[in-house]
Amino acid sequence: MPQQSGLNRTEIVLAWRARQLDGLVRAESGKLRACLFPPVHLMRESLFMLLKALRVGLGQLIIFLSFITRPSKMKRAPEAQASVDQAAAQLSLYQFNACPFCVKTRRTLRRLNLPVALRDAKNNPEARQALLEQGGKIQVPCLRIDEGEQTTWLYESKAINSYLEQRFAA
Repeated sequence: MPQQSGLNRTEIVLAWRARQLDGLVRAESGKLRACLFPPVHLMRESLFMLLKALRVGLGQLIIFLSFITRPSKMKRAPEAQASVDQAAAQLSLYQFNACPFCVKTRRTLRRLNLPVALRDAKNNPEARQALLEQGGKIQVPCLRIDEGEQTTWLYESKAINSYLEQRFAA
């Protein structure tokens, strides 16, 4: 690059880059914006994607740890287990697979050897809609208890586990 009007090579390169950047950074309003950072909406999207990846990763870790540390099933006499199976047929658990509170409830179901129907309220639109319409809100875990003509929706893992222990542990 030849020297122009007493400017050294560095000043010429900087001026040339400034002219290039000036065309890139002019906002629609005509004001200059800083090019050092990406636009806010791109940063927000990146942050949401990072948080989603973290949440999915933690969910998979929770599922894996639950699998390798799952409790052993309660042993019952065949007649007693048949009675429990019949009573458990009236129950269904609405849950999300990677929810830690749902994992806690599923561990209780396994420990008590209860064959309760599991409904995925995250990926199954019919189960989600039933939870919303009949249960009143989308909150998991939720135990649906059908007793004759009456249906009870029990929320909160602590309350569900307490109910299951009280009804089936003996």
